[in-house]
Amino acid sequence: METSDFIDQWHSVVRNRDPSRLEAILADDVVFHSPVVHSPQSGKALTLGYLTAAMHVLGGEAFRYVEEWSGENSAVLEFVTEIDGCVVDGVDMIHWNDEGRIVSFRVFVRPLKAINLLHGLMAKKLAAAGMISARSG
Repeated sequence: METSDFIDQWHSVVRNRDPSRLEAILADDVVFHSPVVHSPQSGKALTLGYLTAAMHVLGGEAFRYVEEWSGENSAVLEFVTEIDGCVVDGVDMIHWNDEGRIVSFRVFVRPLKAINLLHGLMAKKLAAAGMISARSG
């Protein structure tokens, strides 16, 4: 899959916040690296849950990608958004296979205030989805 085609597809998934479209572009063995979870999260179901929650927490009207860098099967997408008056700067590092399915997704976020805010909001979303216990957030 051409890099520009994948990036266009990714932007469409994010814009529509559609978990079924997201699921279609995740490899079964995808690995998700969260900015607040110590260990990598492996597998399609976990990654789908984390990315779906993130799209709802981060993906409001203020969310936008501001820069993009890409390689043959990878892209780095810098984003900015605002949540509850807190400006969030972040980077999505995405690697995909030749079939156009994501095999690795890594997120970096700054500043610390934003990380702490996201940690709490993501924990609530993931607990509501039954992915983590309310206490483990």
